[in-house]
Amino acid sequence: MKIGIVGLGLIGGSLTKAFHTNTENQVYGYDSDPLAIKLANLTESMDGELNDQILCECDYVFLAVYPDAAIRYLSEHASQIKKEAVVIDCCGVKRSVCDACFPLAKEHGFHFLGGHPMAGTQFSGFKYSREDLFQNAGMILVPKPEEDIRLLEAAKNLLKKAGFSSVTITTAEKHDEMIAYTSQLAHIVSNAYVKSPNAQIHKGFSAGSYKDLTRVAKLNEFMWAELFMANSDNLINEVDFIIESLTKYSTALKNKDIVSMLALLREGRECKEREEHK
Repeated sequence: MKIGIVGLGLIGGSLTKAFHTNTENQVYGYDSDPLAIKLANLTESMDGELNDQILCECDYVFLAVYPDAAIRYLSEHASQIKKEAVVIDCCGVKRSVCDACFPLAKEHGFHFLGGHPMAGTQFSGFKYSREDLFQNAGMILVPKPEEDIRLLEAAKNLLKKAGFSSVTITTAEKHDEMIAYTSQLAHIVSNAYVKSPNAQIHKGFSAGSYKDLTRVAKLNEFMWAELFMANSDNLINEVDFIIESLTKYSTALKNKDIVSMLALLREGRECKEREEHK
């Protein structure tokens, strides 16, 4: 079986390494940056460069690029993808990608699954990719309505060979709603938090909580801005909700209202405890 990976950044590079190391499949990669292709070849992370000829022979194609680039690539290469092949994107939003790619798959006779690997770091680029990035990680898949269960099972089995321990099946709408809370809001909060003047002089005064909250502040602004805008409706709801919540804490402090502060802190603790027991 041949696997094509479009995009050799952190996610695409890690997929390339994982499939090349842990399966007997042939793995081919492409990136718009020639240096990424050169590094992948030099480190023997793949069997060769993904070109138009090999693309026609691939059984699986992973689109590990930004949403607009994924849509553009599939639009330009849909006619070259063989019948019954499976294309899976790895973008952080699903509605815009699936809305564009499902019709292309139907028109040209291949299958498309929206995908989102639940793994990553604050770094980007092939040099940070590693074959174990997806060990014990989850993968989200968004199939078209009434997709063949056998196709989903085959995709799950392949993904497990890359290290994924679980696969969640959902809709594009539910994915985008949940990811606005679990991922996108966290990146905005972290990015805003380090803008305090004290962020430049905290050395010696910070420990684990500071590190945990600020880890993803060092983000790729080009990728995340595109993801935020593509999911702006859901993300606005989450940002507005946390602003409203933080305002309650601020009011309690301004009024020196310890009763309200205790209630707010208790409420948050209990929310976390309920989450942990689900």
